[in-house]
Amino acid sequence: MPKRPPAELLRFTHGERWVHRATAILMGICLATAGILYVDVLSQLFGHRALVEWIHVIAGIALPVPILFGLLSKAFRADAGRLNRFTRNDWKWLRSRQRRDGRIPVGKFNAGQKLNANFQLGAIFTMLGTGIIMRFANAWPVSLRTGATFVHDWMSYAILAMVLGHIYMANRDPYALRGMRTGYVSTSWAQREHKAWAVREIERTKATRGN
Repeated sequence: MPKRPPAELLRFTHGERWVHRATAILMGICLATAGILYVDVLSQLFGHRALVEWIHVIAGIALPVPILFGLLSKAFRADAGRLNRFTRNDWKWLRSRQRRDGRIPVGKFNAGQKLNANFQLGAIFTMLGTGIIMRFANAWPVSLRTGATFVHDWMSYAILAMVLGHIYMANRDPYALRGMRTGYVSTSWAQREHKAWAVREIERTKATRGN
Protein backbone atom coordinates (compact mmCIF):
# COMPACT_ATOMS: atom_id res chain seq x y z
CA MET A 1 0.00 0.00 0.00
CA PRO A 2 1.54 3.37 -0.98
CA LYS A 3 2.46 5.64 1.87
CA ARG A 4 0.41 8.81 2.24
CA PRO A 5 2.32 12.11 2.13
CA PRO A 6 2.72 13.86 5.49
CA ALA A 7 0.20 16.58 6.32
CA GLU A 8 3.01 19.05 7.13
CA LEU A 9 6.61 19.57 6.11
CA LEU A 10 9.43 21.08 8.14
CA ARG A 11 10.44 24.26 6.34
CA PHE A 12 12.66 26.05 8.85
CA THR A 13 14.55 24.75 11.88
CA HIS A 14 14.54 26.55 15.22
CA GLY A 15 18.01 27.94 14.48
CA GLU A 16 16.94 29.36 11.12
CA ARG A 17 13.90 31.01 12.68
CA TRP A 18 16.10 32.49 15.42
CA VAL A 19 18.41 34.03 12.80
CA HIS A 20 15.44 35.53 10.96
CA ARG A 21 13.87 36.97 14.12
CA ALA A 22 17.11 38.35 15.52
CA THR A 23 17.99 39.95 12.20
CA ALA A 24 14.48 41.40 11.88
CA ILE A 25 14.64 42.90 15.38
CA LEU A 26 18.04 44.49 14.79
CA MET A 27 16.95 45.79 11.38
CA GLY A 28 13.83 47.27 12.96
CA ILE A 29 15.92 49.02 15.61
CA CYS A 30 18.24 50.43 12.93
CA LEU A 31 15.35 51.75 10.85
CA ALA A 32 13.50 53.18 13.86
CA THR A 33 16.56 54.96 15.26
CA ALA A 34 17.48 56.22 11.78
CA GLY A 35 14.02 57.74 11.50
CA ILE A 36 14.45 59.47 14.85
CA LEU A 37 17.88 60.81 13.86
CA TYR A 38 16.90 62.08 10.41
CA VAL A 39 13.26 63.19 10.75
CA ASP A 40 13.04 66.45 12.68
CA VAL A 41 9.57 65.80 14.08
CA LEU A 42 10.62 62.43 15.49
CA SER A 43 13.93 63.82 16.72
CA GLN A 44 12.15 66.53 18.70
CA LEU A 45 9.55 64.08 20.01
CA PHE A 46 12.03 61.52 21.37
CA GLY A 47 15.03 63.72 22.21
CA HIS A 48 18.14 62.04 23.71
CA ARG A 49 19.86 62.19 20.32
CA ALA A 50 23.22 60.95 21.61
CA LEU A 51 21.61 57.86 23.16
CA VAL A 52 19.57 57.13 20.02
CA GLU A 53 22.72 57.46 17.94
CA TRP A 54 24.57 54.95 20.09
CA ILE A 55 21.67 52.49 19.91
CA HIS A 56 21.71 52.89 16.13
CA VAL A 57 25.45 52.24 15.95
CA ILE A 58 25.36 49.20 18.25
CA ALA A 59 22.39 47.64 16.43
CA GLY A 60 24.09 48.26 13.08
CA ILE A 61 27.34 46.63 14.17
CA ALA A 62 25.38 43.68 15.63
CA LEU A 63 23.25 43.22 12.51
CA PRO A 64 25.52 40.66 10.79
CA VAL A 65 26.03 38.66 14.00
CA PRO A 66 22.90 36.43 13.78
CA ILE A 67 23.84 35.54 10.19
CA LEU A 68 27.39 34.64 11.21
CA PHE A 69 26.07 32.45 14.03
CA GLY A 70 23.60 30.91 11.59
CA LEU A 71 26.50 29.60 9.52
CA LEU A 72 27.14 27.13 12.34
CA SER A 73 23.87 25.43 11.35
CA LYS A 74 23.93 22.89 8.53
CA ALA A 75 20.31 23.72 7.63
CA PHE A 76 21.07 27.45 7.48
CA ARG A 77 24.10 26.87 5.26
CA ALA A 78 22.01 24.70 2.95
CA ASP A 79 19.36 27.41 2.65
CA ALA A 80 22.03 30.07 2.08
CA GLY A 81 23.24 27.99 -0.86
CA ARG A 82 19.71 27.74 -2.25
CA LEU A 83 19.17 31.49 -1.92
CA ASN A 84 22.42 32.17 -3.75
CA ARG A 85 21.56 30.03 -6.78
CA PHE A 86 19.26 31.13 -9.61
CA THR A 87 17.80 28.36 -11.78
CA ARG A 88 16.04 28.34 -15.13
CA ASN A 89 12.71 27.93 -13.34
CA ASP A 90 13.43 31.03 -11.28
CA TRP A 91 13.68 33.11 -14.47
CA LYS A 92 10.45 31.53 -15.70
CA TRP A 93 8.80 32.39 -12.39
CA LEU A 94 9.84 36.03 -12.67
CA ARG A 95 8.49 36.34 -16.23
CA SER A 96 5.23 34.50 -15.59
CA ARG A 97 1.96 36.25 -14.71
CA GLN A 98 0.56 33.00 -13.28
CA ARG A 99 3.60 32.29 -11.15
CA ARG A 100 1.53 31.16 -8.13
CA ASP A 101 -0.58 28.47 -9.84
CA GLY A 102 1.93 25.68 -9.15
CA ARG A 103 2.77 24.92 -12.78
CA ILE A 104 6.37 26.14 -12.40
CA PRO A 105 8.27 23.70 -10.13
CA VAL A 106 9.79 26.19 -7.72
CA GLY A 107 12.40 25.10 -5.19
CA LYS A 108 12.37 25.94 -1.49
CA PHE A 109 12.60 29.67 -2.29
CA ASN A 110 11.06 31.50 -5.21
CA ALA A 111 12.95 34.08 -7.25
CA GLY A 112 11.45 37.02 -5.34
CA GLN A 113 12.62 35.60 -2.01
CA LYS A 114 16.09 35.01 -3.44
CA LEU A 115 16.35 38.57 -4.75
CA ASN A 116 15.17 39.99 -1.42
CA ALA A 117 17.58 37.86 0.63
CA ASN A 118 20.58 38.75 -1.53
CA PHE A 119 19.72 42.45 -1.52
CA GLN A 120 19.32 42.49 2.25
CA LEU A 121 22.60 40.65 2.80
CA GLY A 122 24.47 43.05 0.54
CA ALA A 123 22.73 46.03 2.14
CA ILE A 124 23.65 44.91 5.66
CA PHE A 125 27.37 44.81 4.90
CA THR A 126 27.20 48.00 2.82
CA MET A 127 25.52 49.83 5.69
CA LEU A 128 28.01 48.37 8.16
CA GLY A 129 30.99 49.57 6.12
CA THR A 130 29.63 53.04 5.38
CA GLY A 131 28.38 53.39 8.94
CA ILE A 132 31.83 52.67 10.37
CA ILE A 133 33.32 55.33 8.10
CA MET A 134 30.69 57.84 9.25
CA ARG A 135 31.10 56.97 12.93
CA PHE A 136 34.89 57.28 12.89
CA ALA A 137 34.98 60.11 10.38
CA ASN A 138 38.32 61.59 11.39
CA ALA A 139 40.15 58.45 10.28
CA TRP A 140 39.11 58.83 6.64
CA PRO A 141 39.60 61.38 3.85
CA VAL A 142 36.77 63.84 3.16
CA SER A 143 35.94 62.31 -0.24
CA LEU A 144 35.43 58.87 1.33
CA ARG A 145 33.31 60.29 4.15
CA THR A 146 31.13 62.16 1.67
CA GLY A 147 30.63 59.07 -0.48
CA ALA A 148 29.88 56.89 2.55
CA THR A 149 27.25 59.34 3.81
CA PHE A 150 25.60 59.49 0.39
CA VAL A 151 25.47 55.69 0.03
CA HIS A 152 24.34 55.16 3.64
CA ASP A 153 21.48 57.64 3.37
CA TRP A 154 20.11 56.44 0.05
CA MET A 155 20.58 52.76 0.85
CA SER A 156 18.47 53.26 3.97
CA TYR A 157 15.51 54.29 1.79
CA ALA A 158 15.98 51.22 -0.40
CA ILE A 159 16.14 48.97 2.67
CA LEU A 160 12.98 50.52 4.11
CA ALA A 161 11.15 49.92 0.83
CA MET A 162 12.32 46.30 0.66
CA VAL A 163 11.45 45.61 4.29
CA LEU A 164 7.95 47.07 3.90
CA GLY A 165 7.49 45.03 0.72
CA HIS A 166 8.70 41.89 2.49
CA ILE A 167 6.26 42.43 5.37
CA TYR A 168 3.42 43.11 2.94
CA MET A 169 4.10 39.95 0.92
CA ALA A 170 4.47 37.84 4.06
CA ASN A 171 1.13 39.02 5.43
CA ARG A 172 -0.55 38.23 2.12
CA ASP A 173 0.38 34.58 2.58
CA PRO A 174 -0.52 33.35 6.10
CA TYR A 175 0.75 29.85 5.29
CA ALA A 176 4.24 31.18 4.54
CA LEU A 177 4.07 33.33 7.67
CA ARG A 178 3.15 30.28 9.73
CA GLY A 179 6.17 28.48 8.29
CA MET A 180 8.48 31.14 9.67
CA ARG A 181 6.60 31.30 12.98
CA THR A 182 6.34 27.55 13.71
CA GLY A 183 8.77 26.01 11.24
CA TYR A 184 6.09 23.90 9.53
CA VAL A 185 3.93 24.39 6.44
CA SER A 186 1.08 22.34 5.06
CA THR A 187 2.04 19.89 2.34
CA SER A 188 -0.72 21.18 0.07
CA TRP A 189 0.67 24.73 0.28
CA ALA A 190 4.21 23.50 -0.36
CA GLN A 191 3.09 21.51 -3.42
CA ARG A 192 1.42 24.59 -4.86
CA GLU A 193 4.00 27.27 -4.03
CA HIS A 194 7.29 25.29 -3.93
CA LYS A 195 6.56 22.14 -5.88
CA ALA A 196 10.12 20.98 -6.57
CA TRP A 197 11.08 21.33 -2.92
CA ALA A 198 7.85 19.70 -1.71
CA VAL A 199 8.37 16.62 -3.90
CA ARG A 200 11.88 16.09 -2.52
CA GLU A 201 10.78 16.62 1.07
CA ILE A 202 7.83 14.22 0.75
CA GLU A 203 10.10 11.52 -0.67
CA ARG A 204 12.68 12.11 2.05
CA THR A 205 10.00 11.95 4.75
CA LYS A 206 8.59 8.71 3.32
CA ALA A 207 12.05 7.19 3.19
CA THR A 208 12.69 8.21 6.81
CA ARG A 209 9.41 6.65 7.90
CA GLY A 210 10.28 3.50 6.02
CA ASN A 211 13.46 3.16 8.01
